[in-house]
Parts: sequence; C-alpha cells; structure tokens
Amino acid sequence: MPQKHILIIEDEAHLGVGIKYNLEAEGHRVTLVNDGHTALRLLEAEPSAIDLVILDLMLPGMSGYAVCETIRAWGLEIPVLMLSARTLPEDRRRGFDVGTNQYLSKPFDLDELISRVANLLRLQPRGVTNLPQRETALRNLRLGSAEIDFDQHTVMVAGQPSKLSTKELRVLRYLAERPGRVISRPELLAEVWGLSGHLQTRAVDQCIARLRKTLEPDPANPRYILTVRDAGYRLARDENHLAADGAKPDD
Repeated sequence: MPQKHILIIEDEAHLGVGIKYNLEAEGHRVTLVNDGHTALRLLEAEPSAIDLVILDLMLPGMSGYAVCETIRAWGLEIPVLMLSARTLPEDRRRGFDVGTNQYLSKPFDLDELISRVANLLRLQPRGVTNLPQRETALRNLRLGSAEIDFDQHTVMVAGQPSKLSTKELRVLRYLAERPGRVISRPELLAEVWGLSGHLQTRAVDQCIARLRKTLEPDPANPRYILTVRDAGYRLARDENHLAADGAKPDD
C-alpha cells in the first residue's frame, strides 16, 4: 500500500506525539499540529496531500466541531476520526452531524485506533468542490468609494487621500486575499502580528475598528469588514452578500 499522509490535530502534546510515533511505525507519514487554525491552513494550501484527519474535539481557539464543519463546507471528503473525552450521546451526535466519519472516546485502546485508521484509509475521497479560492499577490482593492493600492501603500476614500498604517494594510490584505473565509482573531495575531494566537489582547479588534473608521461609510454599521459572531472577521467584497452568513458589526 502506498504511504498515506495523516494529519493529527491534538493539543495534548504527550498524546499527539504518542499517536504520531505509533502511526509512523505502521508506515504512515504523519503531521502533528496543536490547533485547528494551523490545520485548516495546511488543508487549504494542499488539500490532496492529506489522506486522513485525526481530530481532537477540545482544541484551543477553535473546536474540533468547527474544524470538521469547515472541512466539509469546503467540499473535502477526507476521512475524519474525532477523538474526545466527551461520551454523552449528544456529543457523539453533534460530531457526526458536522461530518466526522468515526468518533473514538478517550481514553482509547491503541490497537483500536490503528484499526479504525486502517479502515478509514480505505475510503476514497471524491474530490474538492468549495475550497476558498485565494487571490495571490493582491495589489488593489476597492470597497465602495475606497480604493487601496497595497503595493504603493496608498488609500483614496471618495477621491481624497487617506492613510492606513502598515499593520492595518496587512490585516486588510490578509482578509482580502481569502475571499469567503472567516478569519479568526488568533489566526490574525499569528499571521500578521507574529504572536501566539492564545495571547489575550485587543490588538486585532482595535485594528479592525481603525480600518472601519477609515473605510466604512458608517463604521458603526459596517458594509465590508464584518464580524461573524464567535468566529472572527470576513471581508465582504460584494454588497449583495453582506448578511449571507450571519456576519454583523461588533457588539
């Protein structure tokens, strides 16, 4: 059998390393990450490279439910094995509702895990349909009366020059290069600020507020830089789809 690539998403280091070691001993290639945002970035960048996802339910910043739901929303049919210490029927049911293939309760028997992995690897993904299309090297952006040139660091609003800081432009560009994606605060902290996503800070919210003040016709009721409750921010490029996913201004 050709070597399979397994992605483990587990924030308990000792457990993740143990699973990785044993699956490598079975001849698999294994990548271990400790949070959902990192895992989704890997899947988005190279979805066909992953043959199986082993997904912990209780993860920092983004739950296993949300990770699995995003994988399925993207049209990825990669087999998902969810791990959780939760054993109530409603927890298992929710796991299956968001698209997991199998649910294994902690603590589990290693042989059972290996057997489930082998069975799931026999499933053949049937393709990708809805992965967000990332625009590469985005140079310009228009939001209503605002025109932004990222390369020249220039901003025009209603024909008048305005100003955004380098960090504000980087946040705006990060959102704009990922159309249709909700970007979480931890992801923005990690990718734009280079800080741990677990850091407690209002830096992201304050930056978003400044962007709205400069670019939005009514910053209190934004049209373009939208908040998706309990998830993060999304840039609405098309005004016809502003409220399609429950996005709304900050409370």
